[in-house]
Amino acid sequence: MARVLVTGSSDGLGLLAARLLAEQGHAVTLHARNAVRRDDALRALPEAEGVVVGDLASLAETRDVAAQAERLGRYDAVIHNAAIGYRERRRVETVDGLAQVFAVNVLSAYLLTALVPAPDRLVYLGSGMHRGGSPDLGYLQWERRRWDGSQAYADSKLLDVVLAFAVARRWPQVRSNAVDPGWVPTRMGGPGAPDDLRLGAVTQAWLAAGEDEGARVTGTYLRHQRPQRAHPAASDERVQDELLDRCAQLTGVELPEQ
Repeated sequence: MARVLVTGSSDGLGLLAARLLAEQGHAVTLHARNAVRRDDALRALPEAEGVVVGDLASLAETRDVAAQAERLGRYDAVIHNAAIGYRERRRVETVDGLAQVFAVNVLSAYLLTALVPAPDRLVYLGSGMHRGGSPDLGYLQWERRRWDGSQAYADSKLLDVVLAFAVARRWPQVRSNAVDPGWVPTRMGGPGAPDDLRLGAVTQAWLAAGEDEGARVTGTYLRHQRPQRAHPAASDERVQDELLDRCAQLTGVELPEQ
């Protein structure tokens, strides 16, 4: 049995991945943004081991989520599923003065990675849209360019893949991978999304706890349990190191040596 933490798991893909893991006999900790969402998550998956609560748009609350997780004990795997989408019509700023899409989709995953004791496996949620993302880290906050929600989302998903590959390189004893779940009908994807929702969660759960050889990879981008071509920037060590440096500057927390 594995112990797995799944962020952004009060609904959607995160909840589905958590449910798959629970059905397989694994111990799952959910994550919800607030107390109301926590209650929703527990009603949806009452067999969950627990729920950590905090808004990942806030650096302080993200630190608190990490502290809650650490108190519950070491995890065998963490699935970084939490994300917001691309339909915002304007740049939304967090309490820390950061662009919300970047803060939730990328910076919170970095901070939790750095603060939660390293598990055996890490899974980061990417997107096929990451291939249209820009690796230029000079415009992370969108304060000096016209807002484009789709581009901001694509950029963030590219950086999630960069982060997964950077961690795989820096922490060779941890299996760190990124996943494209497909365009699935969640709140983010919309009701008209054409891909299979349940299939969209299978790869995350499989990478987190699967015992077959295919799940024992690292530094890989996968869709439906098969390796896929990632944006070339994801494998660029210069881009990886620059992202880790920028995240460390913004959070005040460096990725520990392992």
